[in-house]
Amino acid sequence: MTASTAPPEGSFLATGRGKAVLALLCLVTFLDVMDGAVVNVALPTIRTHLGFSVPNLQWVVSGYLITYGGFLLLGGRAGDLLGRRRLLIAGTVLFAASSLTCGLADNQGLLVGGRLVQGFGAAMMTPAALSILTTTFQGSDRHKALGLWAGISGMASMVGTVLGGVLTQEFGWRWVFFVSVPLSAAVLFGTFRLVTADHGRALPGGFDAVGAVLVTAGMLLLIFTLVKAPDEGWGAGRTVGGLAGAVVLMAAFLVNERWRAHPLVPLSIFRIKGLAAADATQVIAWAGFYSMFFFVTLYMQNVLGFTQLEAGLSYVPVSVGIGFGSTVATKMFMRTGTRPIIVGGSLLSAGGILWLSRIPADGTYLGNLLTPLMVMGLGLGLLYAAVQTAANAGVPEDQAGMAAALITASFQLGSALGLAVFTGIATNRTNHLLAAHTPPPQALTEGFQRGLLVSALCLLAAGAIALRASNTRGEPAATPEPRQNLEPSYDPV
Repeated sequence: MTASTAPPEGSFLATGRGKAVLALLCLVTFLDVMDGAVVNVALPTIRTHLGFSVPNLQWVVSGYLITYGGFLLLGGRAGDLLGRRRLLIAGTVLFAASSLTCGLADNQGLLVGGRLVQGFGAAMMTPAALSILTTTFQGSDRHKALGLWAGISGMASMVGTVLGGVLTQEFGWRWVFFVSVPLSAAVLFGTFRLVTADHGRALPGGFDAVGAVLVTAGMLLLIFTLVKAPDEGWGAGRTVGGLAGAVVLMAAFLVNERWRAHPLVPLSIFRIKGLAAADATQVIAWAGFYSMFFFVTLYMQNVLGFTQLEAGLSYVPVSVGIGFGSTVATKMFMRTGTRPIIVGGSLLSAGGILWLSRIPADGTYLGNLLTPLMVMGLGLGLLYAAVQTAANAGVPEDQAGMAAALITASFQLGSALGLAVFTGIATNRTNHLLAAHTPPPQALTEGFQRGLLVSALCLLAAGAIALRASNTRGEPAATPEPRQNLEPSYDPV
């Protein structure tokens, strides 16, 4: 466990040490989310230098997302059982080593293999860091900490896009991977200095190896199939078979968990107030958000003629909106609860994306993109901060890692689902117009419009789900475990 040196009635976050702990944990989520985006801008250069084909190039991005999402539930539960500090350190070491490998890669296989290992490391790091946060900070400190965590997570993709452009242009594509090494070193140094060594807890019935295999295989197959679906086709045998196989594996996993005395994922966690609805909201919302960023980025580059760096810099105002929204959300939790914030954020985001769905083929950044992007960013900040709070409220400390893994897995699953489904919708519209001899810029734009419209509807659906969710104010678990001092620890990993 982790806790603070401050007295129970005091604010640990108000101390220098508390701020340092929160900064460390936010650096973890920034590093993991940023790494999923920073490579995008460098892809054309990587393709030229290493001779990738267009179909194989996607694995530089997809490899990271598949292992990150596929191993999250296993990583979260392993932190609860083996110790969150151990998992954070082990995952960071793996992440740093694989980042260095990617930067030094001189062939396609080594780069893709490094990205797969990077995703595995991130799947250990993120739930460990988030569960340390939720068990360290209490009361209003916890709301502020979760709000900042959500704001940093939401901004990390945009920052990664900008950073990727700068590094690729000024230093070369290898630096989009090398940059993670010193950041990982900072995480390791801070973890050894600030986080107490916890030893998890032993289960009388032993580790649920069958459950671990089933859930990991099911998640890997599901995300892999969603990533490949746009290329394979939704009616293709591989797509149908992959989705069916994932359903069978997850059903077998649920049966195993239902009858096992000491399951990997205690199903009772879904009876915690607000958790299931928050996870469902996250899946639907990020299906809309992730595909929206994809469409707008392509519109800026392929229709308006933006360079990759210009497209990245165009998202800076969005980061400001996300940060402001998450800050406002943290000040409202105790008064309103999470439900109105999630609903308000969903409606605001839906409005911004609906506005974006009217982009013309001869549009401009100032006239057609800036204002709706900022509106969307504000809504994203509100929604994401509130969902994080709702998903972690009332969770017993011994299940904090699993709750953290569930909400992060919801993000990954929603992103993969939205990109797979909505790009198909947009591409079908564009191909239909091209067949009718519509000029390519107009055909592309109308395809993006169709995809953005569906993305906006996704955000409305997320708000509807939130209307039926419980209205938590971030209450702690009813019977929290005794707290320990958060003193520097140099215990062996």
